[in-house]
Amino acid sequence: MKDFDNADDPRRRLLIQALTAGLFSTAVPGANALANSLFGNRPAKLPPGKSIYRLSGQVMVNDKNATPETRINPGDTITTGKGSEIIFVIGGHAMLLRDESRLVIEAAKKSATSLLVTALRLLNGKLLSVSRDTPLRVETATGSIGIRGTGFYVESAPEQTYFCTCYGVTDVTALADPGSKQTVSAKHHDRPLYILKDAERGQHIRDAPFINHTDQELALIEALVGRTTPFVFSNDAYSTPRREY
Repeated sequence: MKDFDNADDPRRRLLIQALTAGLFSTAVPGANALANSLFGNRPAKLPPGKSIYRLSGQVMVNDKNATPETRINPGDTITTGKGSEIIFVIGGHAMLLRDESRLVIEAAKKSATSLLVTALRLLNGKLLSVSRDTPLRVETATGSIGIRGTGFYVESAPEQTYFCTCYGVTDVTALADPGSKQTVSAKHHDRPLYILKDAERGQHIRDAPFINHTDQELALIEALVGRTTPFVFSNDAYSTPRREY
């Protein structure tokens, strides 16, 4: 699989851990200033009419430069440049779109003005997303995934897709071979997968390692829609989960 650049600012790692642990107090010197410089504010449910929690670098919505006041709606296309990122909410979905990504948010045809999202098309790049009780479909260059209300992480490249069901149930199908399909039921990143473009029939979906996303990031975006993750994790390390895959 393409080796996505996963360089990360150590300050950002520390801050995500502090945010999700609720440690913003005098016990963490400089934490509030660090939050303001990197994230803008402490994660909490976004108020009505607010879509973006944080953006950095070059982020465009429908080919226009995004600002913290930009509204994101079903039908919009979001693009991030090199070294850029956006964390946002749309309806009951919260998402973290990493750099060099292009995401199309598809709306119900009869409800284009509502917050009803029916599908996410990740043309390229990296996306972490959470939703509950709102089925939708994720399309990538090589795969089609039915989401039954869950948390997931996906990286889309021309030759293959990386997909992790962080928690919940997903139905995974390879576009090049509809006979290659699997249903994954996960409590805590139980079975990440690669979805291949080129492989022998019936072998387009393969097991993958756990890479490039964290429990702390999931907790952060769940907080933006007023929820918590369905698992409890340790706050003393950024690189959770501590398990073998």
